Amino acid sequence: MSTTSTSIDNEYGAFFAVARERNVIFYYVGYFSQNIIAAMSDAVRLQLAVSGVDGGTRRKLFSSFVEMAQNIVHYSSDALTPSTQDDGQLRHGSVCISRVDDRYRLICSNPVATARVEQLRATLEPLRTMTLDEIKAAYRETLRAEAPEGSKGAGLGFLTMARDASAPLEYNFQPIDADPVSTMFQLVATI
Repeated sequence: MSTTSTSIDNEYGAFFAVARERNVIFYYVGYFSQNIIAAMSDAVRLQLAVSGVDGGTRRKLFSSFVEMAQNIVHYSSDALTPSTQDDGQLRHGSVCISRVDDRYRLICSNPVATARVEQLRATLEPLRTMTLDEIKAAYRETLRAEAPEGSKGAGLGFLTMARDASAPLEYNFQPIDADPVSTMFQLVATI
């Protein structure tokens, strides 16, 4: 084994230095599946407990983490499996949990079909101005309603994250030059 530094050593060292500087608790980029989410959930649950996060905050972080990961599995446009395949989907994205001062930030990013951008924006933007009581009421109403058209869940994911967040959800859409039918979607929840 060589003792001389290589560019790979420097790149990984720089990555870990930035992760430590930014108080990254958990980070994953790659393909998501239900099995991968289950494994990551175990790691996140343990890491939050070891980090001394209190029970209420830990529940909110974990719940939002699972919702973000599920959204990637259901809606990322970068898939190794056909979009018609309902079981065993493998879709690309990333999720990060970090500590910022006395709060935690969950960030997820994945490509979505550009045709869905306005629908996502129309769902997310009202959540940014709703009060906690309004979010809770919308959550209860959604529980009683039919699943939205084209939804692969009950439509509760964004409401769950907005309910658990200590600040309005943040989001961004970035065009992907190499793939005009897809747009990069980023979502941030502060807890």
